[in-house]
Amino acid sequence: MSHLPRLQKALKKQGIAVSYQDGIYQLRNPHAEVTVLLPASLPLEEKAVRQLLEFAAVRVPGHEGHVCKACATPDFHPGSIAPVGSIVATSPDMVIPAAIGTDINCAVRLVRTGLTLAQLESRKAGVTRRLTRALLEDGRNIPVKSAAFAALFDVGPHAWIDLLHRDGLWAEADKDRLLAETAQAIGLAAFGGHSRYAPEALVGHREVIRDPGLGTVGAGNHFVELQVVEAVLDRHAGYQAGLAAGEVVVMIHSGSRDVGFYVGQRWMDKARAAWPAGIKHPESGLYGLVGELAGEYLDAMGVAARYAWANRVVLAEMVRSCLREEFQEDRSALVVDVPHNVVLREGGLNVHRKGATPAHHGELALIPGSMGDYSYVVSGLGNTEWLSSCSHGAGRAIRRQALRATRQGLGHELPWHCVTLREERRVEEAPVAYKRIGPVIEAQEEAGLITPVARLKPWMTFKA
Repeated sequence: MSHLPRLQKALKKQGIAVSYQDGIYQLRNPHAEVTVLLPASLPLEEKAVRQLLEFAAVRVPGHEGHVCKACATPDFHPGSIAPVGSIVATSPDMVIPAAIGTDINCAVRLVRTGLTLAQLESRKAGVTRRLTRALLEDGRNIPVKSAAFAALFDVGPHAWIDLLHRDGLWAEADKDRLLAETAQAIGLAAFGGHSRYAPEALVGHREVIRDPGLGTVGAGNHFVELQVVEAVLDRHAGYQAGLAAGEVVVMIHSGSRDVGFYVGQRWMDKARAAWPAGIKHPESGLYGLVGELAGEYLDAMGVAARYAWANRVVLAEMVRSCLREEFQEDRSALVVDVPHNVVLREGGLNVHRKGATPAHHGELALIPGSMGDYSYVVSGLGNTEWLSSCSHGAGRAIRRQALRATRQGLGHELPWHCVTLREERRVEEAPVAYKRIGPVIEAQEEAGLITPVARLKPWMTFKA
């Protein structure tokens, strides 16, 4: 930790005290205190520290709502507003919409295919062609009744599945399997909702809607990746999850698309508009919501969260359809769907996770690396010191702008194959852009946040 004195000096100039012991930073200023889990091999970024301390200091004048705890996981790095890899728990009467932002219920979904790598390799050209058409070339046929969207937002996922139109993608979909798989979506049952918070285009009076956003991966770090289970590290948990070495799995990372932006931006604006008149606005530009407005935000957030889940269901069904057409069989099964961009009520608090994943005791979580590094299935240990959370990935190491400017080293330790129609994705999301996943996993295992269950090796990544 030869850099620590320099870091302490730099942060002290900003009124921030810092200490480091056993891989944990304690940081505080006169307004807040935060904790960051970060191995010595990974840098602590000043901007991310400032962002986390600003969120930890959010208050609403005249109300008792407050932040109870703020911490961060090893993928900690600056975000546009909130730092990625952060967990902020507030009292039950307060929420901070900007802590989640607009990509509400961005999450990772993992599906077993029932196929081996040898099978995929033998039909690689056909598999690639079908998936490219479906995922990247708008080869989608996803009719959804307006009544089904209304049911999704007003009632919930089961009602949406019940009303799916028996046409297009849904012609051969197994509804019973979809219904059963809702139980494996972490946090899904906790989301509220109401169609009054949804875009009118989805809940209007048209009988069938072909929503242009549904079934799209999204830009940035979102992806659909075919991976191989290289090793099962915990036999018992791996067996329970149905994971076997050599099987190909599909990892889907996507969020709420335009619906998340519609909801998130409106409620960040509402939080600012609700600031008490005559009182100076916070320099950070961060606002909490309390009382009735906080409850309304959670229902509005639930609308986007349910849509994000439906989006990943569609993406998974598209992959299932392509593989079924290629191999004339479908033995696929959902392993888990786990969010990393939502507010969940836990232990009487509103736990905001921005790029951080629930890791409750015995529950599975997913920690992707990069498309040139391993990803991990892990089991949570419910560590309350870290608000029963873990990282949602390795964490970005180099900004996209820097990679675009330098187009530096695209190689990595593992072979990687990125299918994309946009060359800049291959540059911006190159493996070198991300931290190595090994130290990120090891730090969380040593701190008692997780137990690794399986290690997954990338085979083919699709980026929009």
